[in-house]
Amino acid sequence: MLILQLTGLSGAGKTTLANALSEQLLLLGHAVTIVDGDVYRNSLNKDLGFSEADRRENIRRLQHVAIEKSKEGDIVLLAAINPFEDQRNGFFQSSGALVVYLFCPMPVLMLRDTKGLYKRAILPDADPQKIHNLTGVNDRYDEPQSPHFTGNTAIETIQELTARLLEFVIQQINAV
Repeated sequence: MLILQLTGLSGAGKTTLANALSEQLLLLGHAVTIVDGDVYRNSLNKDLGFSEADRRENIRRLQHVAIEKSKEGDIVLLAAINPFEDQRNGFFQSSGALVVYLFCPMPVLMLRDTKGLYKRAILPDADPQKIHNLTGVNDRYDEPQSPHFTGNTAIETIQELTARLLEFVIQQINAV
C-alpha cells in the first residue's frame, strides 16, 4: 500500500502528526498502522544503544515492521528520527516509502523539550547527566535533501499540517 517515513528531530511533532493523520485516514475507511520509534525503542529495539550502527539497526528493524504491515494493506506511518539520508533514500528505492520531513528550529525544539533531552545535551561535558549523542545537537542528523512532503511545525499548526498531509496521502493513493 503506502508507507510514509516521518522524519525530524526529537520534538518536531512526528508522533503527534502520525496520530492526527491516522485518525483522519481511519475516518475515511483506511487501515492504518503507526510504527513509532519511541514505542519500538522500548520493546523490539530495547537491546540497541545509540551508536551509529545501533541507530541504523533500529531503523532497519522499523522499516521491516513497516513493510510487513504494508503487505497487510495498511497505510504505514513510520514516525522516527531516522537520521541518515542514505538509509531513508534506500528505503524509498526499495519500497517506495515516501519521506515526510518535519522541520522545527532548534530554539522551538528546546522550548518543547518535554523529555528534557536538549537541556541535558547542552550540559557541560563533565556533567554526569549530559547526553553526549543527541541527534541534531551533538550527533548527526542528515536533513532530507529531496523530501516528498515538508512541514514546519513551528509555523503550521497540527491541524494545518494534518490537512495538508492528508491531501498529499489521498493524492498518492489515487495515483496508484
